[in-house]
Amino acid sequence: MTVLVAYVPTPEGDAAFTAAVEEAGRRGGRLVLLNTPREGAPISAAMADEDAVRALVARASAAGVDVEVYQEAHAGDVADEVVRVAGAVDAQVIVIGLRRRSPVGKLLMGSTAQRILLDADRPVLAVKP
Repeated sequence: MTVLVAYVPTPEGDAAFTAAVEEAGRRGGRLVLLNTPREGAPISAAMADEDAVRALVARASAAGVDVEVYQEAHAGDVADEVVRVAGAVDAQVIVIGLRRRSPVGKLLMGSTAQRILLDADRPVLAVKP
């Protein structure tokens, strides 16, 4: 069993990681941590640094969960990348963090979480911080 968590270094990302570790522990499976910057971006706020990734892996290991880290850059939409990687690793569930957005903000800017929920062909666990 594989659990995929789409991680960004934010409170929402931390909540998703915590839920994903619990889910992987319950399922007796491994955890795939997807933390991917946009291809060609010189600096990405979505990218966790090495120390943060080490701390996340240590947290999961302390809970008895094996972690695989994917930090390769992606082209295109991040929602497409999450769905693609979920298929590639044969994830049984995708875990994402949700942030509070106004209806107008969602209308104007769209929602990555909404795209993942609509496009994924497997269960998605959405959590808030």
